[in-house]
Amino acid sequence: MNGQRVTGQVEKLPFRKKIIYSLGQLGWSLGSFAVMNLLYYFYDSNTVEGGERMFPVFIVSAAVLGVIAALSRVFDGITDPLIAGLSDRSNSRFGRRRTFMAIGALPFALLSVLIFIPVSASAVVNTVNLMIFTFLFYLFMTMYVTPYFALMSELGHTPDERLQLSTMISITWALGFMLGNGTYLLQGMLEAAGLEPLTAFQAVIGFFAVISLVLMYLPVFFINEKRYCEEHSSSEGSFTAVVSAFRNKNFLIFTLSDLTYFLALTFIQTGISFYIMGLLDLPKETATTLMTLLFILSFIFYVPVSLLAKKIGKKKLLIVAFIIFILNFLILSFWGRLPFPVGVQAGIVTAFASLPMAVFGILPNAIVADIAEADGRQTGNFKAAVFFGARTFMSKMGASITLLIFPFISHIGGENGGAPTEFGIRTTAIASMIFLIVGLLLFLRYNEKAVIKVLADNPADTE
Repeated sequence: MNGQRVTGQVEKLPFRKKIIYSLGQLGWSLGSFAVMNLLYYFYDSNTVEGGERMFPVFIVSAAVLGVIAALSRVFDGITDPLIAGLSDRSNSRFGRRRTFMAIGALPFALLSVLIFIPVSASAVVNTVNLMIFTFLFYLFMTMYVTPYFALMSELGHTPDERLQLSTMISITWALGFMLGNGTYLLQGMLEAAGLEPLTAFQAVIGFFAVISLVLMYLPVFFINEKRYCEEHSSSEGSFTAVVSAFRNKNFLIFTLSDLTYFLALTFIQTGISFYIMGLLDLPKETATTLMTLLFILSFIFYVPVSLLAKKIGKKKLLIVAFIIFILNFLILSFWGRLPFPVGVQAGIVTAFASLPMAVFGILPNAIVADIAEADGRQTGNFKAAVFFGARTFMSKMGASITLLIFPFISHIGGENGGAPTEFGIRTTAIASMIFLIVGLLLFLRYNEKAVIKVLADNPADTE
């Protein structure tokens, strides 16, 4: 046996502690929103509103921005399993997860603001600065997020408990994403109060960073790993642990499917302002309205999704979600050309996206937690952080590819250095649909019954 597990009884996490844990997700979701979703909005020199450039030209070009965004996510993906391995092998008295979370939270929040504060009149200097800060941002984000997810696997001692925690952090992630989308609205309000667009945008990002920092530290200070988590250990090095994780057939199939989902999701997150302003000819604030509506509707499905997953299994629900998302991106590609008012077109896509958003928000983390726990019970090497790190590595590879190719696809048919074209923007929606089809075909091969059987045959020891 390569690792050791102390099987003494541990306490079940009280509901109030589950709330505290889930608020950490709200913190990092809000703190990461701008860097992960607004880089093109802020740095693409062709972002316009009312025929005028919204922000000054800060960097060399949108193409270079795509390279920086893509490479930083590749770096992020590489550091995920490395930090995961360090966390799995940690013997810190403060807690092997909380120690890394405590180190990562402050620089993570600070860099989420610094990335949007150009330091020079030189585009070259700003570009270099952006690259350095973005790489550091993802490093410290990984220090917080990967151990945070591993903690979920260890705080939940049964599949149902892990599903409940996954549901709760999905809700708080959605709240963070929804609040982050409020950037457009809050920026507009500050502009109406007399601030320049640049100052208004930076003020909103700074405000969100402070809130995110406070929320991220709540689980660090108020959840005792020694009291609520079974004590695991792993002797595998980071590379060996990652390789062994990917040798788990069900995990490999799931993560490949997950990669294609994140390819599609990053297209919509990166291009939302282009879809709104370019295809529907609506103001940027509409993105806030639609995202708020999307997450309100998603919340309606959270409890039903959790209950259905217990009854019929997670796999069937994810298959349905894949199919709905595929159809939704097909409709999105025709935005502005359908025989309905643009507001109705936007509402249709938003409404139909709410169910799959709820499903994809809840179930993937629960599936990874189940796979990681089942693997640990079979092999004796409990490395939850490595499984989550490997999963995020794959998802970030998907995001990296999207960030790299988005500026090229969205500018198809346009002039060199020009704005994204209508054809290019529509093509990004078609690309998302194709990725999701591939993801669905992969996910059909995931053997959920085998994972659940291992968990049933090898119960955990808890109070």
